[in-house]
Amino acid sequence: MSTSSDGRSYHHGDLRAALLQAAAQLLAEQGEAAISLREVARRAQVSHSAPYRHFADREALLAALATQGFAELLARMCHAGAGLDADARLAALGACYVRFALERRGLFRLMFAAPLERGRHPELQQAAEALHRQLDEAVAELVAGDTRIASLSAWSLVHGLAQLLLDGQVAADEDRDGVIARVTAGFVAGLRTT
Repeated sequence: MSTSSDGRSYHHGDLRAALLQAAAQLLAEQGEAAISLREVARRAQVSHSAPYRHFADREALLAALATQGFAELLARMCHAGAGLDADARLAALGACYVRFALERRGLFRLMFAAPLERGRHPELQQAAEALHRQLDEAVAELVAGDTRIASLSAWSLVHGLAQLLLDGQVAADEDRDGVIARVTAGFVAGLRTT
């Protein structure tokens, strides 16, 4: 049993999931700065102390939210690249990354720009590494030998494109999907010539 902020007692089925859902809604609506354990508890309709059962502090909540983001992006990328040849797979992974950034702006920024100490949050570190492995594997299908620089180049390209689009630096009259497709395909073709 828990007590809600108005004093009513009730049983909460999956408190952690409810708190993360409330945090995700706040992030999408108002940005990272609006997230506090107290506000998340209020939104989840639980007592102000309830979040501490799952999260030691605000950073732990944000790390869990970012971990979910990495898992979601990885699942999307696995789906996007399934059954494609090496060139098409890498281009699809890049396009998927950029589209995720555009669809989940707040979450994307939290995942990559927030000052979360990954060393304090092993699940976050593992989720980020799993995503990078997906990219490394796709690059390794195209590039022989040491793929570190090629992987970093691929990530830099799609991350930079995502940021440019998020920040409105690409002309509004441009076809976003067309730009994403041409940029990622152009990069893949460039990898083939190196």
